[in-house]
Amino acid sequence: MKISIPLTIILALVAVMAVQSPATASEDHTEYLEGPFRTGEEVTAACLDCHEEQAEHFLETSHYKWKGLPRTIDGLEKSKKEYGKANLINNFCVDIEASRAFCTKCHAGYGWEDGADPQMDVGRIDCLVCHASKGHYQKSMAGLPDPKMLENGRMDLLEAARSVGPPDRKNCGVCHFFAGGGDAVKHGDLDSSLIKPKPEHDIHMGGSTDMTCQECHITRDHRIAGASTFMATNDGRVACEDCHRDPHRDSNSVNLLNIHTRTVACQTCHIPFFSKGQATKMSWDWSTVGQDIEPAEQFGKETFARHKGTFVWARDVAPRYAWYNGKTRRYLKGDKVKDTSGPVIIAQPVGAISDKGSRIYPFKVFTGKQPMDSKLKHLLIFQSYGGLWSDYDWENALQAGAESSGLPYSGEFTFVSTVSYGSINHEVAPKEQALDCGDCHFGRDKRMDWEALGYEGDPMRVGVRKAK
Repeated sequence: MKISIPLTIILALVAVMAVQSPATASEDHTEYLEGPFRTGEEVTAACLDCHEEQAEHFLETSHYKWKGLPRTIDGLEKSKKEYGKANLINNFCVDIEASRAFCTKCHAGYGWEDGADPQMDVGRIDCLVCHASKGHYQKSMAGLPDPKMLENGRMDLLEAARSVGPPDRKNCGVCHFFAGGGDAVKHGDLDSSLIKPKPEHDIHMGGSTDMTCQECHITRDHRIAGASTFMATNDGRVACEDCHRDPHRDSNSVNLLNIHTRTVACQTCHIPFFSKGQATKMSWDWSTVGQDIEPAEQFGKETFARHKGTFVWARDVAPRYAWYNGKTRRYLKGDKVKDTSGPVIIAQPVGAISDKGSRIYPFKVFTGKQPMDSKLKHLLIFQSYGGLWSDYDWENALQAGAESSGLPYSGEFTFVSTVSYGSINHEVAPKEQALDCGDCHFGRDKRMDWEALGYEGDPMRVGVRKAK
């Protein structure tokens, strides 16, 4: 039986649903927010009137917890312990556990200063850092809105709250472009020049294409897909093939190119150089902290800071290539260093020429020099903000780091070399600028170290790999 519903009733139901439905991120929020807001938490409280379910989802993400199940660490696939920025050592700023108030300026939450974890309270979530486009929103210590900017009126929390929408590249870049302690420090393929790049800098983000981060990094329930060899966990992987299902179909060399994709990742040919917009930091030596060194400049960037040590920068860098199957070998806090004759591996891709699940990928290789306990033989954590950066006293900084992190310190330390491999996925060049045959083969270029990759020589001469 067909039932006819009067138009007036349908319109009334639509009106009720419109009133009851929460505002979406893309909707104009002006009419929903009155203010004034004096603190970030007051803004969050207003957001929670409509978005408490979304906030509950966000609390459980690695973006909020700064850790998660170690899906990318080889050998820890079944671990129930969570790993991430919150409890891992790196060779940039080394660790957050002894300097949380400073490091959590980037955290999408408020007041993470003491304790091992952020407060699992929806009222502590910072909605504005990801969603505000106006109001000159800027964070300060422990992730709180900058108090000086609020005091002198240079930041308007009401305007910021009313301007919320889907995150743009600038929102994501506030943390990711400045990861590792500054612009272009950690990632070789992410820095502030990508806020508005040209197509030849990045074909996806540049020019009229103007893609947002989440067009590739698909987001569901605030879980953002994406993984890096710097990371320990992920909420889903992103692959070029997600969009480019048959990328070589219009090429005269389609068969040859498709054979290559069994062994060579898309990024290897299509990102011939990284750090095209500005120089990236390639090395960080903490052992020179406190010394009197007259710093030179590289690419307009400092090569020495008395509180941080010595740096090396590079621009338009040809990547280092290695086999990668999606897993990483990772130094974990407290691991004993068995051999100091070479650099201590902080993060390294897992893969081999004989592994059919591995392909050749491009990487930024970052080297460092950082403290290790001479007796206990593990890398040490030190207090930088409020410690080393103030008095240049390593002994005090290491004692404070041990107290904050729970990692023992014997009282004796030395500096050891370290290395991290960072995956390169951005700054994709236009197809006309992709590598061609001669860039890797025929001895025209030294780009590929075939012996290091496990070949007896150029595979154009000795034959392709036989993977199992």
